[in-house]
Amino acid sequence: MSSELISDYAVSHGKAKSFYSSYERKEELQHQTHFCPGCGHGQIHKMLARAIDELGIQDRTIMVGPVGCGVFTYNYFDVGNISAAHGRAPAVATAVKRSHPQSIVIDYQGDGDLAAIGSAEILHAANRGEAITVIFVNNAIYSMTGGQTAPTTLLGQKSATSPLGRKAAGEGYPLHVSELLATLEAPVYIERVGLGDTKQIVQAGRAIKRALENQARGLGFSFIEVLSPCPTLFKMTPVEAQHWVREVMEKTFPLGVFCDRTKEAQPRQLPEAAPALDLIPQILGVANACLPEGNPVALDKSAELDLRVRVAGFGGQGVLLLGEVLAEAGLDAGLEVSWLPSYGPEMRSGTSNCHVRLSRHIIDSPLVTSPNVLVAMNEPSLRKFVESVPAGGWILYNGEEYPADCARPGVQVLARPFTQIADELGNARAGNMVMLGALLEITAVLQEVNIDAAFLRLVKNPRWTELNKRALKRGRELARESVKVN
Repeated sequence: MSSELISDYAVSHGKAKSFYSSYERKEELQHQTHFCPGCGHGQIHKMLARAIDELGIQDRTIMVGPVGCGVFTYNYFDVGNISAAHGRAPAVATAVKRSHPQSIVIDYQGDGDLAAIGSAEILHAANRGEAITVIFVNNAIYSMTGGQTAPTTLLGQKSATSPLGRKAAGEGYPLHVSELLATLEAPVYIERVGLGDTKQIVQAGRAIKRALENQARGLGFSFIEVLSPCPTLFKMTPVEAQHWVREVMEKTFPLGVFCDRTKEAQPRQLPEAAPALDLIPQILGVANACLPEGNPVALDKSAELDLRVRVAGFGGQGVLLLGEVLAEAGLDAGLEVSWLPSYGPEMRSGTSNCHVRLSRHIIDSPLVTSPNVLVAMNEPSLRKFVESVPAGGWILYNGEEYPADCARPGVQVLARPFTQIADELGNARAGNMVMLGALLEITAVLQEVNIDAAFLRLVKNPRWTELNKRALKRGRELARESVKVN
């Protein structure tokens, strides 16, 4: 057919605009998803994307992805995407909707994720009537993890953990989530649909679109349960799995609308605007509460500031406290601050590190992947993070000599036996404060009054106050001596 003839035809069906043009998760097959042949997730994805396009809400849609077979939603949907911990998607969706009430928030979960570990989350989100749209994919089995019994597995159905078939006496009865949530007063719309044949699929698409329309209208909680085939774990062909949904699964989970309050439901009032950040200390009653007198001294806000600090060492070396003092002092100075701890299962003697960011602008992420200051309290921590420090950054190393093979071009180093120096001051445990003093001198972003205020909040034992001050002073001296030498 010639190009002239082709141009006369309009394309009536194609990939939804809400999908990415290619799926980068599979580098060699970017036109394919990761779903098994016959899996219902692919059909549900198409329905969601088409509804988003038809409603014109792509630019304000945020999807919360689960743990399970639907975990890779962020690789397919060209919308806002957030990944949630196992079962916690309703809580994350609640936070997103409340902080961005004009957005369209979609909570996408499977039966193992929502009905097992996430049962309390979905129950209370529904009971609060959160204005979100929940898509619940029910294929009656744990698919991604090997086919174990799920809360929705049918009586008599075989699985990896019920090889003789599910029994009520041992594994309990299948959980009817739609019926359960329909007993609550707050939900606006609850419907169960299936993917058992073409007629069911058309109705499922309508239900999903209606649930999104409810949210676009400002109504409350909408919940769509989709009975979905899983040919791989059912050990069936795609056609057989589809027939099983219609002929077997429906007998336990009948299709239909279980709750519809859309006619009488009123649009939910948007929450009041959040207070200005500078008013929050007053609202909480902590403004200047810990200062001995006067107001905190704020830094010059005309200058740029983006201090990214990674503090690392063994548990018990004061890694987290160093970061906390730095973060609290930043708050006292009126800066934007984030502090993110990370430690192994053993707080003491295990590995420990923390991320600290100080800025005059909103901080996009608490993670410090490229620190301009690395505080390494031992050699393993130095070797673990040294490559992450960019040119122009600093490394403070707690050791007699800096390892020659850790040298980085353009990175300045201050290597001293900080723990030993602290021991000479009165207690080796103050080594973290000696290192903090050096950091404060090098960065010059905080003033003494800010540090004093932070100590008053964090260090309750008065016998440490004088030692900490001496340690900070000695650390500053070491930093000045290093600058003169360099």
